[in-house]
Amino acid sequence: MNRILTSTLLITALAVSACTNPNRFGGDNMNGAGGLTGANGSIIPGSANDPASTAYFQQFIGDRVLFEVDQSSLTPAGQATLDGQASWLNTNTDYQAVIEGHADEQGTREYNVALGARRANAAREYLVSRGVAGHRLRTVSYGKERPIEVCSQEACYAKNRRAVTVLAGGLSS
Repeated sequence: MNRILTSTLLITALAVSACTNPNRFGGDNMNGAGGLTGANGSIIPGSANDPASTAYFQQFIGDRVLFEVDQSSLTPAGQATLDGQASWLNTNTDYQAVIEGHADEQGTREYNVALGARRANAAREYLVSRGVAGHRLRTVSYGKERPIEVCSQEACYAKNRRAVTVLAGGLSS
């Protein structure tokens, strides 16, 4: 019985001491954004810490711009987001994008599909004006059919009035 108790205490002590040194495996592998780098500090491809990844684009650049009620003109905040998108797309030329236009639930389906199309086209034209090749960009309008918030309050409506840039890797001719 004494041997079992001694063995148990020894194993527990070893287990606890192993947990106290975060660098016990030869390096700090928790560098960067949420531990998304390798043991030697290298960037893990495809992670949000990889500047050429879609995760980086969504998290640090921003994939959506918001619009005012019944408007398809870009706000200064929307232009700033699209400037970042244009820079990223001009650096990462192996990606193409679909710009989705959306509207809130107010109004008819037909009106909102047309409004979503104008919003998507406004974002596309802005990106083209910033040097992104037009053949890399497509647009689609979902109108009010794909809300991200469902309620009858302005806070929800504001989130649904948007254009979202969705990336796809590689060019298809």
